[in-house]
Parts: sequence; structure tokens; C-alpha cells
Amino acid sequence: MADSPYVYFARATQLWKQQHAPARPVGIHPSAVVDPTAQIHPTAIIGPLCVVERGAVVGAGSVLTSRITLGENCRVGARCLLHPGVVIGADGFGFAPSQGTWVKIEQLGAVQIGDDVEIGANTCIDRGALQDTVIEDGVKLDNLIQIGHNVRIGRHAAMAGCVGVAGSATIGAHCTVGGGAIVLGHLELADNVHVSAATVVTRSLSRPGQYTGMFPIDDNATWEKNAATLKQLHSLRERIKALEQALKAARTEEQFDDGYPRNSQATAPPLPVSIGGSRARARAQ
Repeated sequence: MADSPYVYFARATQLWKQQHAPARPVGIHPSAVVDPTAQIHPTAIIGPLCVVERGAVVGAGSVLTSRITLGENCRVGARCLLHPGVVIGADGFGFAPSQGTWVKIEQLGAVQIGDDVEIGANTCIDRGALQDTVIEDGVKLDNLIQIGHNVRIGRHAAMAGCVGVAGSATIGAHCTVGGGAIVLGHLELADNVHVSAATVVTRSLSRPGQYTGMFPIDDNATWEKNAATLKQLHSLRERIKALEQALKAARTEEQFDDGYPRNSQATAPPLPVSIGGSRARARAQ
């Protein structure tokens, strides 16, 4: 019995592919367009219709399958696998509003991808505005993911399909993000944060753990009722606070309405006594 059956299964599939699947030819496909200044390792594979722009780098043993664009000055490390349609280094989404129009912010950074990274089909990773967008070693990205400019994804993080990470977000090492989840810009996720599918991360997460922020599915009529109730939560909270304050005030008034605490052991003060007055002393006793 294997200690980790799923890992054993993964190793078995790799062994089968090595023995049965035809090996890809090393080198640059004739239909690929590679700038003369690009650096392609002799053991790398550049597949059909790929475009490798000026100053780009592809490391040892990396595979660009087909129709992949590697932008100017962007780098892919060693032993990476990029599936069809991946775009690395398109401009990040940056525009400054000016009198009802938009002024483009030139994206002057690049994309740096570490070793042993796999990127799924039609995933896009934008270049940084000033600094580079960084994908660290061992990251695994599924299909149709959008990574905004200046994002940093820590080593061995994994993201399922249709995830969106907005600009300047930082994802820690060994994080996972479920399909369709969104991480808003400029947020930070600590190492070992796990975000459930369809969750919208609206604040930084500084502690490891599992986080979920989706609204549970239901039949439409029930969902609409729950959604309407949810919109009233703030007013209900204020009404409860007001009721709590009124109840506290009423209890305080009831406790002291005769001038002394009802539940207290205190007694009324003694009557005044005249010096030498036996009758007054007797009454006081």
C-alpha cells in the first residue's frame, strides 16, 4: 500500500507517458517567430505558431506548446510547461482618467516566471507597470486565469480555472485558489491560505487557513428572500443595539427607583441622634 496513493498515481501517469507518448522534437518549430535577441536554451521546445519577442528568455527543458506569445524581455525558467494560447507579457490594465477620457499608463516592467511552472491554456499574465510581475518556482495555473500587472505569486501556489488576480496583489507560498475566485488588487495573502471556489477576497488575509465567501445556492425564490433579508442586516443590527440599551436603562432604573439597590444588603442610614438624648438613642435602636 502506497503512503500517498494520489502521488503514486501521478508518478504512474508520468511513467506511462514517457513510454508511450511520442516525444516532442527539441528546438524551434519552423512556423514559430523568434526575435534574434531572444535567448532560447538548446533543450527548450518552441512549438507551432509561437511568438517570442525581443529580449525574452526560455530556460532549459521548457516547453511552449503552440500559439503562445512570450512578450518583450519576459523570462520563462527551466522545465516549465505552457499550454496553447498562453500570453505572457501583454500590457497591464493601466489608464489615468483625464477630463472624461483615459490616458494610457505605459507598462514598463516585464514578467519573471520561475522554474517548474505550469500554465494552462489561454491564461494571461500581464507585465508590470514599473516593477515586474513575478511567478515563483513550482506555481501551477489552470486554464483561463487572469494575472494582473505587478502581481507576485509565491512558490508552489496553485490556482484553478477562471481565477482573477487584480494588479499588485501578493499571493503567498503554497496558497490555493479555487475556480472562479477573485483576489482584489493590492491585497496580501499569507503563506498557506486556501480560498474556496467563487470567493471574492476583499481584504488581506494574514493567517493561514481556509476562507470561503460565496453565497450558497438555493432555489430562486428562497435565494431572493435571503438576499432581501441580508440587505436589512445593518438596520436590524442598529435596532437590536437600541433595544439592548433601552433594556439596560430600564433595569438600572428599576434597581434604583427607591434610592437604594433592590438586591443590595445595604439598609437605610440611622436616624440622627442628639448627644445625650436617651429618647433619640432609643428610637435609633
